[in-house]
Amino acid sequence: MNRTSGGKQRKGKPSRGRPAERTGKGGRGGPARRTSNAKGRGSSQRGATPVRRRSEGAVKGLGGDQVEGRQAVRELLLAGHRRTREVVLAGDLDPAAILDDIIDLADEARVTIREVPRGKFESMAKTEAPQGVLALAAPLQDYELEDLLIPGPKGELPFLLMLDGVTDPGNLGAILRSAECAGVTGVILPKHRAARITATAAKSAAGSIEHLRLCTVSGLPKALRRLAEVGVWSVGLDAGGQAAIGEVRVEDGGVALVMGAEGTGLSRLVSERCDTLAYIPMQGVLASMNVSAAAAVALFDVAGRRTLVGKSEPEVGFEPTT
Repeated sequence: MNRTSGGKQRKGKPSRGRPAERTGKGGRGGPARRTSNAKGRGSSQRGATPVRRRSEGAVKGLGGDQVEGRQAVRELLLAGHRRTREVVLAGDLDPAAILDDIIDLADEARVTIREVPRGKFESMAKTEAPQGVLALAAPLQDYELEDLLIPGPKGELPFLLMLDGVTDPGNLGAILRSAECAGVTGVILPKHRAARITATAAKSAAGSIEHLRLCTVSGLPKALRRLAEVGVWSVGLDAGGQAAIGEVRVEDGGVALVMGAEGTGLSRLVSERCDTLAYIPMQGVLASMNVSAAAAVALFDVAGRRTLVGKSEPEVGFEPTT
């Protein structure tokens, strides 16, 4: 059945041409109540007065209570690990499959969906490109360090990432995205002088924060001492390391990769507490990499070698050449 609203006609999905509030009743595609709460659309024409972004400011705890971007919001709803209070959509969005997914998932979880004019939406957003979608949710859980040292349900040994002084939210989000893809089982962050999960970090992380166990500690040197006590081998990434990352043994036991801030690298105490220091071999003219790129290289190097442990036979379906 065609449903018409605000002069725009769309099949099967409610129009986003007018601001409205939608309260899910449970069940994919189930009935939903929509209540108009404003008239007109936000101005998106050329020459409109630019909207000043709200500063993300200081974030208490881990943060993560405002999630922006279509992929990040969909993953928030799909994972269902924390309560989502509301999903807010800009009222002038064109149809897209991912938007339909977000609406359906919100309906299933009985999450209110509110459509607002573009100007109102932009005033709520904290990132430069929120893609017309944001969600307000409960903050991320801050795990205890001991939680990250327990073997996984299948006996997986810890594969940890420790970040020393990474202060750029965009870099933090990109690093977390790579960490989740590489199979990291926990991320350790310092409580002070480091980025938190702001809206910018959450968007860059593209939903990975919903699947990672994050932990904040008062001091990284103390945390490294605890890792050593339980047999987790710590590898600090440093340009002056003793060996290339591919030469450091990481196949046996628990391992923690320690990344320093871009420019300054690892702090002195953290560097001294690492069991070994490694570097990434580079062949070009430039002497350094972006910290998120360096993290991706090191994480997948470690992950690939750990995955090969115990694989003495080809995988099913693999036929060796003769």
